[in-house]
Amino acid sequence: MKKAILLALLLIFVANFSKSEEIAERFAPILYFEKGEELYPVSIEYHLLNSNLNRSIDNESIFIKASPSPEEIGEYKDADYYLDNVKGTIYDDRIIEDYKNSKLNYTVYCHVFSKNNLYFVQYWFFYAFNKGYLNTHEGDWEMVQIVLNENKEPIEVMYSQHISGQRASWKLVEKEGEHIKVYVARGSHANYFRYYQGKIGLANDIVGKNGKILYPNEYKLVVLKNESWLYYGGRWGEFGGAEDDIRGKRGPFGPLYREEGRMWNGEWGFDLPALNKNILYFEWFLYHFTKIYIIAVAIGLAIILFSIYGKSRKRGFKFIPFVFNIKENKGNILAISGIIFAILSLFYPWYNVFVNIPTGDYQTPGFVKIVSIDGLNGLQVNLFEKNSGMIQIGALPIPFSVIIGSAILFFILGTIGIKGKKAGIKYIWRGIKFLLPVILIIIAISFIKFFTYQIKELSIKGEAEEIINAISTNPLMGEKILYLEKLGEVHLKWGIGLGSLFLLLSSILLIISGILAIGQRKNQK
Repeated sequence: MKKAILLALLLIFVANFSKSEEIAERFAPILYFEKGEELYPVSIEYHLLNSNLNRSIDNESIFIKASPSPEEIGEYKDADYYLDNVKGTIYDDRIIEDYKNSKLNYTVYCHVFSKNNLYFVQYWFFYAFNKGYLNTHEGDWEMVQIVLNENKEPIEVMYSQHISGQRASWKLVEKEGEHIKVYVARGSHANYFRYYQGKIGLANDIVGKNGKILYPNEYKLVVLKNESWLYYGGRWGEFGGAEDDIRGKRGPFGPLYREEGRMWNGEWGFDLPALNKNILYFEWFLYHFTKIYIIAVAIGLAIILFSIYGKSRKRGFKFIPFVFNIKENKGNILAISGIIFAILSLFYPWYNVFVNIPTGDYQTPGFVKIVSIDGLNGLQVNLFEKNSGMIQIGALPIPFSVIIGSAILFFILGTIGIKGKKAGIKYIWRGIKFLLPVILIIIAISFIKFFTYQIKELSIKGEAEEIINAISTNPLMGEKILYLEKLGEVHLKWGIGLGSLFLLLSSILLIISGILAIGQRKNQK
């Protein structure tokens, strides 16, 4: 009788497992990587083989075992255990180099289960290293999830992105048949629904479809049953000190313990922000902005050059920009200096905010930048999140360098064939336009407090709002000490940077040069 019961249970298990494999293969994702990506989903065996299992007690590292097996690792359930990859550290690329030299096969793990009349199909990806823009750590777990109704038809999809993610209805997801397309960010391995996403939101991720593509038949799909290694409760990377935790340098927890188990058990994902078509249009524009702008500039330049050529044939003026004609106007030396300072402004910060937290769980190693605006990267706003390090809560990655660079070029070409008052007015207007970015920055910082809704995911939302409010009240420059409940004593410093001062100086020099050009013309009369 016992044998019959055991056989029946075995048959039920085999049948259910076969169904899980069928569902897993049905929706298996197609992974699109950006051309600069160096790491791809790999089996945990590779990571375990190259790692020491350690334990951190009172900031002291205690060696437990070298190269633990998948079965052994599951016996260690406490959160202070960690795996330290002996091939390298977070401060070099030796782990990445070892991975590339090992020429490993690709592996994707799948977890299929039902809950509350819904079916969940989760695809888990393990990467040996996370080389993100804002944080770097050993080991990296990411996941995409498909939710099916009681008839096992897909209704919704969720993609993990840093400490949060995004969800979309099944019809909005790009697919080949029923195989979902996942666009993986370079280094951070955040997952996106479109190749042009990642420019706004939690981080300025670099996403694309110009690199490796992994189709389901190119990776090993492992359907998880109840493997021992899933119960490993420690970190899948170097533990480090308290400041490493804050700065995102500590390895992540495994699938069973991500988001305190909410990701694994199906509670995660339903409260994530939904994919929005209108925002997608904006993201597409941001992704292609440089190309669009360069095309527009090229067309504009062609029109200007054609116009200049036509005028030169009629009037016979020299094909030399007036701004470089020192003989006509000694003030042009100031104009040339103004142009040089405008170019220099692109390579220096326009606005910075620094924070220093001397003690506590969020202690920083001195002053750390949390707001940055410059000519190359645009606007970036970063804040601390415990267990996640520095995360970016907003970004406007428009390449100001392209805008200002083309403006300088148009300005120089626009001075060809004009003299005196016309040239002077052009100088003054360009000086005013170079002043505008500085004014807009101050206005943006003043009103940034009205966009704190973006930080609703943060556990330190209230503290973040107080920091932002302090800066917004005196945006030009300031220094302040705040005493916050979760962060403790917080030292703030903020203000315009050298790039803004260069722009301001450029503006002043061009305006003075314009006034001199107009005045010189009047004197000549």
